[in-house]
Amino acid sequence: MPSYIVTLKSDATDDQVAAAKQDAVKQGGTIGHEYNSVFKGFSVKFDEGTVHSLDANEHVEAVEADGEVKTHQRVRLPGFPVTADDPVTSLASKPLHSFSLADLVRHGRPPLSTDALLSSANFTLSLLPIRLAHRIQALRNLPYIVVSNPNISRIYANYQHSLSTLLPYTDTHISSLADEVKFTAVLADLVDTHRDTIPTLARGFLECRRYISPGEVTRFLDEHLRTRIGTRLVAEQHIALHHSSQAHAGPPGPESYIGVIDTELQPASVINACGNFVSEICELKYGVRPTWVIDGDPNTKFAYVPVHLEYIITELLKNAFRATVESGNSSRPIVITIAAEPPDEEDATDTMLDNRLASLPVAAGPPGVTIRIRDEGGGISPAVMPSVWSYSFTTFEDGDDIPGAATGAERSGMDALNAIASGGGVNSSIAGLGYGLPLSRTYAEYFGGGIAVQSLYGWGCDVYLRLKGIGKL
Repeated sequence: MPSYIVTLKSDATDDQVAAAKQDAVKQGGTIGHEYNSVFKGFSVKFDEGTVHSLDANEHVEAVEADGEVKTHQRVRLPGFPVTADDPVTSLASKPLHSFSLADLVRHGRPPLSTDALLSSANFTLSLLPIRLAHRIQALRNLPYIVVSNPNISRIYANYQHSLSTLLPYTDTHISSLADEVKFTAVLADLVDTHRDTIPTLARGFLECRRYISPGEVTRFLDEHLRTRIGTRLVAEQHIALHHSSQAHAGPPGPESYIGVIDTELQPASVINACGNFVSEICELKYGVRPTWVIDGDPNTKFAYVPVHLEYIITELLKNAFRATVESGNSSRPIVITIAAEPPDEEDATDTMLDNRLASLPVAAGPPGVTIRIRDEGGGISPAVMPSVWSYSFTTFEDGDDIPGAATGAERSGMDALNAIASGGGVNSSIAGLGYGLPLSRTYAEYFGGGIAVQSLYGWGCDVYLRLKGIGKL
């Protein structure tokens, strides 16, 4: 079903915009996004073969196929005009404000008071428009032939749309529960709009791989993922606090949760749950179910985002399990060691930090946790080692099952972008998708942690995952 972006002239009145939409509907179109808060226009879809005359309207400036790329003319992307008063340029010139897990839990345990809920909403509002503007600017800075790709253009339009829904709030202060309810609905739309951003971007970069280097793709995705993690997390945190603070919501849920953060997360429990899941996939593919043992301090608890830890552990275990089975050492368990970090000596003398943490609704716990995953899967070849952090590297072989992938010669070109673009995830294959390590590292690094890999080629690998919880970040 063809989709078009209809842009009206800048001096078109609201009635003239409405008349243009009505004209499109009369011609058999279905109105999609309305861009009136960012530029005067809308998207419309028609059935295949439908002939329309939208551009005959005297108030219409342009009608363009949504995302269509033509080499002989410039494709105009929908969005804010790039002028001196462009809100994207203005917002993107402001620095990104970092935040910590402590910032996300400082509003208290739900149900929140009215003042605390409004404070959470305004904190969220102070972060999101600038973050969205930075991503729009980054997309604009890509080579034009890349950002004109239908998939990347779609992501560009999604960011424009989300920013347009937040702009009405940027010059105001959310001071009533009615405004907070409307704002939360905007956040829910934002989260839903960007649900498939990563696979869509990957498809776009695949189609443009002749025009952008793997290094540029890796740098763009690293930065994009870091910003997206924060944007999505801060939005979902307020949404969760909102719903758990409503009178009709019933019990607020597990007492250890503040929004989407578990203040008493036990890594050993997450490891066992992910291990069971990944071992089932491994058994389906290889007929072998690897085992693992947890040592160190399995009773450690700290404050962290469970879904982030689940993703990281799942990806790391997939790599370890597969290597162990394919090396013929499936009888050897993967050894997972958990170590709680002692308090930082600098933190111990930081009175301001002690006072800030004492005011948080979080039980005392370690400032961070380090998890070592040790396998005897043969290690990583020195020739391959420099590539493991690249989105253009994979351990897929020609015989591996890849959802949505081609066969034969096309399959041999499979890399991490293909894996992401085809929707490959934890349910798809035990094979190393290539993007598991760089994505996992981005999640770990967001709050000051990281991932390091040490390979003893011919024997096995040690992967060190360091996570920072509540503390000085």
